[in-house]
Amino acid sequence: MSDWLDFIEKQTINDGALADNAKTALTQFGVIKITGDDRLTFLQGQLTNDINKTSEGNSQLSAYCSPKGRILTSFRIIPIKDGLLMVLAKDRLDETLKRLRMFVLMSKVVLEDVSDALYIVEYSGQNATDGLGLSLPDLPNQTIEDNDIITVRIPGDRHRAWVIANSITSRTLWQTSVANACSIEQWQLLDIRAGIPTIYQATSDAFVPQMVNLQLIEGVSFTKGCYTGQEVVARMQYLGKLKRRMYRAVINGDTPEAGTELFSASTNSGQGAGKVVNAAMNDEGKIEMLIVTPISAIEADDLHVGSPDGPKLTTLDLPYAYAE
Repeated sequence: MSDWLDFIEKQTINDGALADNAKTALTQFGVIKITGDDRLTFLQGQLTNDINKTSEGNSQLSAYCSPKGRILTSFRIIPIKDGLLMVLAKDRLDETLKRLRMFVLMSKVVLEDVSDALYIVEYSGQNATDGLGLSLPDLPNQTIEDNDIITVRIPGDRHRAWVIANSITSRTLWQTSVANACSIEQWQLLDIRAGIPTIYQATSDAFVPQMVNLQLIEGVSFTKGCYTGQEVVARMQYLGKLKRRMYRAVINGDTPEAGTELFSASTNSGQGAGKVVNAAMNDEGKIEMLIVTPISAIEADDLHVGSPDGPKLTTLDLPYAYAE
């Protein structure tokens, strides 16, 4: 176990109400570092977003798809002075790294797992970073790299910033911060409310990008040219009719795992009534979720989680509108 993970395990973590000012060690994420002269050209042919727009100071959401256009992994791409960082679910890292390396061939590209060298803490709340002495981005998705500390502004209903650094620096900042130490579930709640999905192993290869609203949160480019799965994704955008999309919803009950099945008496599709993408408990003890389901099931208002007689879903607003 790394010094950082050992340190975090010894911390007192608040699992209760979401604190006004919180700090969360995002230990569920891993980090791949991409360097080499051909890194932009290589990634442009692999990922859903336009990697050339990761100009200095701008991160982006993106995804890696199968040839059938299904998302294998979702992540945030962060530019740094000597390359790029790909932050993704740790349970998807090994397979993603292996698959990307298969296509490097003669390109001047190096892909490294640096999860044991760089650690991510999200500080959320207006005063969560007070006293840390950090340069913080002003706008969502912007980044700043200063003295080997990378800060990234994350979209949401409050001030949110990722701070990425080595073990010693991360520990020093954590101990300096007056913010409350909060659980990963509380971080997940903020992402759910922002309408930002995370694809874990349980939902890998389950959705095309439009099903999880990736096109609505600047995670897909339709003008960049070819990439793995692009033909299917483009056909859905321009020729198809999107029958499933991602919604925010709430239930009373236990927190379902990612990939938990949904049920609807009105849905006769052989593909079922959808799946839970991410879920977390809110301050009222209810479970907020991102789900992918047929539009018809939302219109019928008869969705249940886990079984036909499981907890009934109620939809909530997302911070962005669906494109017609």
